[in-house]
Amino acid sequence: MGALDGRVAVITGAGRGIGREHALLFAAEGAKVVVNDLGGALDGSGDDRSPAQQVVDEINAAGGEAIVNADDVADWDGGKRLIEAAVEAFGDLHVLVNNAGILRDRVIVNMTEEDWDSVIHVHLKGHFVPTRHAATYWRERSKAGEDVRASIINTSSTSGLLGNPGQANYGAAKAGIGAFTVIAAQELGRYGVRVNAIAPAARTRMTELTPGLSDIVKRPADEAQFDVWDPANVSPLVAYLATEDCPMTGRVFFVQGGTVRNFCNWTMTESIDRSSRWTVEELKTEMVKLGAPDPAS
Repeated sequence: MGALDGRVAVITGAGRGIGREHALLFAAEGAKVVVNDLGGALDGSGDDRSPAQQVVDEINAAGGEAIVNADDVADWDGGKRLIEAAVEAFGDLHVLVNNAGILRDRVIVNMTEEDWDSVIHVHLKGHFVPTRHAATYWRERSKAGEDVRASIINTSSTSGLLGNPGQANYGAAKAGIGAFTVIAAQELGRYGVRVNAIAPAARTRMTELTPGLSDIVKRPADEAQFDVWDPANVSPLVAYLATEDCPMTGRVFFVQGGTVRNFCNWTMTESIDRSSRWTVEELKTEMVKLGAPDPAS
């Protein structure tokens, strides 16, 4: 018995990297998997369907069930076809893993409009569109009186939740995905849908080209040493969040190697307060209590 027996899952960006590991583990745990991938280059260009087909072939050869889908997850009709493909092939849908993404790293003063728009489009709209169509499917099932126990797992990043120079476009999209996760969980719980996100740290095409990470993510020279950057380390958490009885929702988790940590969304902490409006001069003195430099120092 696998942890995901009987579950049908759509996994976007599943031809390579972390998405590939998700698909392989989900299938090994008994899920029927739709392996979605455009097969594009890291910057989103190109169209090579073979990586997704290779994942499907590997799953089927191991006795699992999987199909390929090459729709663009950020396209409205493509996202609809993606969800429909799961239902048509396997009769239902229980899990959506939003993982697809691209990189176009630039510092802000060198970033083009296309650099910004393309990354926001693929990541942020590419999370919204499949979620929208899956949510519609689950809402209709719930209204029909069915006991829906669905799960959405989104993919955020420390680049957005903590910040990383050179990735304003990517970080803004990933921070938006964190907020989208919290709000989607609040809205979709009434239909039996849980929504969570991960912020993974793993060796992928993206991290191997991320400023400051290229040397860190290398495989350990000693094969006996635990490889904390292995992308396969991320997938067990995603599979757990996809299980039918997982209670988690509205959460964002950092995951690397054997570490899983809670991320806390924007939280108000220290404050200054009064019963009347502040003046600018008063704030020059009082803002030091919120961490502003002391003007007297």
